[in-house]
Amino acid sequence: MTEKTGNIILIGMPTSGKSTVGVILAKMLGMDFLDTDIVLQRKEGSKLQTIIETQGIDTFLRKEERAVLGIQTGHSVIATGGSVVYSEAAMKHLSEGGTVVYLKITPEKLKKRLTDVRGRGVVLRPGESLEEMFAERAALYERYGDITVTETGTIEDTVREVLEELQKLSGKSF
Repeated sequence: MTEKTGNIILIGMPTSGKSTVGVILAKMLGMDFLDTDIVLQRKEGSKLQTIIETQGIDTFLRKEERAVLGIQTGHSVIATGGSVVYSEAAMKHLSEGGTVVYLKITPEKLKKRLTDVRGRGVVLRPGESLEEMFAERAALYERYGDITVTETGTIEDTVREVLEELQKLSGKSF
């Protein structure tokens, strides 16, 4: 963690485990947990997919950015929506408050795990393939991540690797 406000911000592809890893990290570290997708849903009074379907992707992304920019918290683990990296302003706001951890998965894992794009509220432009989305977002996740943890094992393995990387960065033991 950093001296900023001590947040740990998780970014990564849809299905990369940001919410699951985030809850476990928060419990282990005695921190609060916040999921930006839930913040957006509460603010809009609607599910993510409904916002995308009824208002369009561009409006969804603007609303996601506004919801993230409104987050003022410290000592929290924050799981972000997979599309948050499309907003430079949102990523700047988040990174000023803590350490950004990129949970990296392979394109094969994404395809295997993401069986319901519509139901999950994933931003996928008309005609865009999962491979194209993966390539575009992977570059952004790499750009914004202070730490990258490649998921190769269980959720517990990922949590342990995140803690090890945070310790290396901060010099603190968790």
